Amino acid sequence: MTSQADVAPPELHQHHRDVTGGSLRPATFGVMDGLVSNFALVAGVVGGGASGTTVLITGLAGLVAGACSMATGEFASVSSQTELMQAEIAVEKNELAAHPEDELRELTAVYEAKGLRPELAAEVARELSADPEVAWRVHAREELGVDPDDLPSPWVAAGSSFLAFTVGALIPLLPFLLGASSILPTLLASAVALLVTGAIIAKLTAKPMWFGGGRQLLLGGLSAAVTYGIGLLVGAGVG
Repeated sequence: MTSQADVAPPELHQHHRDVTGGSLRPATFGVMDGLVSNFALVAGVVGGGASGTTVLITGLAGLVAGACSMATGEFASVSSQTELMQAEIAVEKNELAAHPEDELRELTAVYEAKGLRPELAAEVARELSADPEVAWRVHAREELGVDPDDLPSPWVAAGSSFLAFTVGALIPLLPFLLGASSILPTLLASAVALLVTGAIIAKLTAKPMWFGGGRQLLLGGLSAAVTYGIGLLVGAGVG
């Protein structure tokens, strides 16, 4: 008869979300930025008394300009970040070639700080330093906090930002593209989009969906209300 002690405990498998950033942050930022900025832009132009054609042209111009600006900014930012990482990795490679013993002591100290016994830390450091290709990668990860095999691509960042912004910015324009002449359809479409995207983001980050959707709706609505009010004031002053 099998005793309770002979029964192997069940395996526990925990699946964690990617909390390192990944594509969630730029995609979320791009969509929300496009949605909120073009919603606010359209609201401001409508508040100023512009015709439907003018609103559509202005919104399309805002979409293209904003998407290009997002892509350019992401490309420049990620390029600079990647180039800095590559420069620091090159410095680390030179240090390993010129002062291998000093670098070995540094790596040993890193593992000691992580809780390994000094003898074990030294042994691990020696084993990892035996192969130069392994050594510089280990130093990059442990000392610089950089994964040299997973450096971000500026082209991917620029392209994804451009597409994400375009998707978000297109939503407030869809009613006008379909022949709408008032801001009400845009208001409804943008409100739904804000609620849905906010709820999706909240679900991904383990927050209540109502909280995420409500927060995005509030922030987007406030932005549009401000620009609509400014449009009213400017339109009244010009008229």
